[in-house]
Amino acid sequence: MNFSNITWLDDRGHIKPPLFLYLILVFLARGWCIFIASLTQFNDRSGLVRLLYPEKSDFILALITGVGAVLIYGLIIAERKRSWPILMPLFRYSGWLLWGLLIVDGLFLFQRMVHDDYLFKISYSIDALFLFWSVIYVFKSKRLYYYFADWTADDTAVKVETSSDDEIK
Repeated sequence: MNFSNITWLDDRGHIKPPLFLYLILVFLARGWCIFIASLTQFNDRSGLVRLLYPEKSDFILALITGVGAVLIYGLIIAERKRSWPILMPLFRYSGWLLWGLLIVDGLFLFQRMVHDDYLFKISYSIDALFLFWSVIYVFKSKRLYYYFADWTADDTAVKVETSSDDEIK
């Protein structure tokens, strides 16, 4: 049988994380991305942050939302390596955490619009559009649903068993 047309699975038969999940996580952690990018500027470290987040409270709220996205990214790395089986229950609820982060980001977007007295800004519209598509993707994606249910105790037990057999040889 030829299974080369199945792109969801990796070499071990586990579901690979969708690319759009990574894009959603970068979107939710954009405050941290801007913070890290601002550290590379030598003359004015806060210039980039002030350009994208004129209100300091908006930047702090973006950092708060980004902590959850970084946590989910860490869980994805642990799942891909199938290490640390203690994180397995947290990984199973990552979908719900992702929903919570999208809702919190939507509330923070609304608060930023209130700060600007509901004036139109292109950044708000791009954020709202990406948030809208992210919500639709998380709601409708079967691959994402199956991905969050893919890490089971059997997989971890097989990996531990295989690595112990390799050490004996």
